[in-house]
Amino acid sequence: MSVPAYNAVSPQILTVSEVTREIRDLLEGTYPKVWIEGEISNLRVVHSGHAYFTLKDANSQLRAVIFRSAWRQLPFTPESGMHVVAQGRLSVYEPRGDYQLLATFLEPKGIGALQLAYEQLRDRLFQEGLFDEARKRSLPLVPQRIGIVTSPTGAAIRDIIQIVHRRRANVHLYLYPVRVQGQEATQEIAQGIARLNAFEPRPEVIIIGRGGGSLEDLWSFNEEQVARAIAASEIPVISAVGHEIDYTIADFVADLRASTPSAAAELVVKSEAELRQQLNSLIARMHTVVQSRHTQAQQSLNHLFNSRPLREPHRFVETLQQQVDDLTLQLEKGWQNSSQERAKHLQHATRSLARLNPRVRWQRLYTHLTTLERRLQHAAKSRLVRRGETLGGLSSRLHALSPLAVLGRGYSLCRDPISRQLVSRTALVHSGQRIEVLLQDGQLTCTVDDIDSKEPDYGRPDI
Repeated sequence: MSVPAYNAVSPQILTVSEVTREIRDLLEGTYPKVWIEGEISNLRVVHSGHAYFTLKDANSQLRAVIFRSAWRQLPFTPESGMHVVAQGRLSVYEPRGDYQLLATFLEPKGIGALQLAYEQLRDRLFQEGLFDEARKRSLPLVPQRIGIVTSPTGAAIRDIIQIVHRRRANVHLYLYPVRVQGQEATQEIAQGIARLNAFEPRPEVIIIGRGGGSLEDLWSFNEEQVARAIAASEIPVISAVGHEIDYTIADFVADLRASTPSAAAELVVKSEAELRQQLNSLIARMHTVVQSRHTQAQQSLNHLFNSRPLREPHRFVETLQQQVDDLTLQLEKGWQNSSQERAKHLQHATRSLARLNPRVRWQRLYTHLTTLERRLQHAAKSRLVRRGETLGGLSSRLHALSPLAVLGRGYSLCRDPISRQLVSRTALVHSGQRIEVLLQDGQLTCTVDDIDSKEPDYGRPDI
């Protein structure tokens, strides 16, 4: 096997960092701007505000990051599982050597980003209850002061002024001029609603709106900041944005939606004919209600005149007297029954108290304790006698099995004086070894002079 000649030609040796940096420069130079389609997974937004996620399809996946400044500019909220198209550049994260997409923009696949943001905010505010009819307020019948938040140069303000002055001249209009599209429009519209709420004399109703346009043109009225400002307003708000087919978030939150700014002016400022018609309708309803109540009152009065208590009052009094007598008898009977029940309860309580007398209970417990003491003494004596008899039997058996008892019959035990091991065979000693011989009344220390080994005979000993 041949080994490459390392010293033959001096190769260019790169460090890992140098290789990674060159790959990063190559990627960034080749893909400075790329659009990538995929599904978002493992999305997480860290404390710094940066968002990390993975773009994947059926066969591959790509790490991606979108930094805080770009993340905040997104008109919608990305979620895991969402199919998107991402714009950015390919690069390498050098500490791990991972290639990744540095995204600068995301767009939902198949639906516009603004449309998705509109649907997300609409659903979220609906869940919070900002669209509930119960929180919407009715408009004043004849307002004298109307606040308007719109562009001072648009067609909307001209239409409102023309309709209001044509219908009623003694109405004061308070215009808060704002931009109605663009990045600054959202904050200006929300600020205008708040300023009109704080203005004195306070307007009785506020109209916010503009003419029609595309979703992008009307987007300021779909922002959460404007929706929150409408919800926080103490003055009823009419949303008059766009044309009949245009619906914005402001329309859902406002107390009333008008299809156009002109329609809003007609809803707020009614003409003299409309007011007269409404007044005549109210008067007619009032006459109907008064006539109905008068008829009901007359019928009730006739019924009272024809009632028996008024025609024969003495009979009514007699019935009441009889009821009083019945109640008196029931009260007396109830009192007697109650007294008897209380007497029985008192007797029962007295007997229970006597049984629970501490002196009686103490005497009963003392007698029981004395009985238990005698039984305990008798049981202890009986057990001591039985245990003594058992101990005597065990002592006799132990004495019979004791080696000392065997020594008393003329036998002896031989053991090594050092290890204290019994010598039961001649093979365990040698000539000249010192041994101890245990007798009944003491022991002997002997020296082995001679060893005579023979086969053991467990028969009768020779006499």
